Amino acid sequence: MIKLLQIKEASKRIEKYIHLTPILTSSVLNDRTGADLFFKCENFQKSGSFKIRGVTNTVLQLTEQELEKGVVTVSSGNHGAALAKAVAKLGISPKIIMPKNTPKVKVDNVIRNGGEIIWCEPNQVSRNNTLNNILQKTSSTLVHPYDDSRIIEGQGTAALELLNQISNLDMVVTPVSGGGLLTGTLCSIIGVNKDIKVYGAEPIEADDAYRSLISGYIEKNETTNTICDGLRAQIGKITFPIIKDNVNGIFTLTEEEIIISMRLIWETMKIIVEPSCSIALAAVIKNRNIFDGKRVGIILSGGNVDLNNLPW
Repeated sequence: MIKLLQIKEASKRIEKYIHLTPILTSSVLNDRTGADLFFKCENFQKSGSFKIRGVTNTVLQLTEQELEKGVVTVSSGNHGAALAKAVAKLGISPKIIMPKNTPKVKVDNVIRNGGEIIWCEPNQVSRNNTLNNILQKTSSTLVHPYDDSRIIEGQGTAALELLNQISNLDMVVTPVSGGGLLTGTLCSIIGVNKDIKVYGAEPIEADDAYRSLISGYIEKNETTNTICDGLRAQIGKITFPIIKDNVNGIFTLTEEEIIISMRLIWETMKIIVEPSCSIALAAVIKNRNIFDGKRVGIILSGGNVDLNNLPW
């Protein structure tokens, strides 16, 4: 379990390198869900997602020797872009292993921030094999996208800010993929107010976290055929035990439910969000009986969307 003190230290460490993102509300969406919704807009964050938080917290703690070796990671886009941005001022071009089906907007974001892309097949085995091959051939330092306590500490700062910005929340909902954001959120909220319930939202087409929660063991994704390109990763060995012991539930959503939610946010709130974060609103809409009458924080995790390939 990550301590609240560690997350507060991470918040101070990264403060001047990130945005304090705003909270937005929508009376239309409140009426639709029966809840008072408070959207933490990490889609407005530097590099377009919450990922800059964990990456910055990690990079700032790397030694000169580790940085001199170069850095490498695996990413569906947002983590890679965040890492490239974080180390650009140090004159480092990180190696970013990315699946071949990554949306162009996320590829361009990595390149624009100075990352060197190494392609892999769109599955966990290929990602791991490609990464291990690079680590064996080079002395590069791995900055893992989620299974690292420093990453989790950084991601937890989003929820810590949310709690400082909005009082008397009853529940918080975040997307879940590898689990860094959900784990960081859990650790922040448990440290501040254990009475606040925390839920994760996951596509049915990549529901390893949901099935792992049921079995009590890490389950592999049987498919990653989801529009939520940021939620295709395997739940982590560090993140899963914390999630298993503390989360109040994980909701699974269909592709149609996710797309409807994404469009609702675009049309009612007039902001750009990607499917991987609109899934959190989809979970609230689908489970109105749980959220009705509650004050609910929703972390909008990112806004890197291919505008030439919208799902509608």
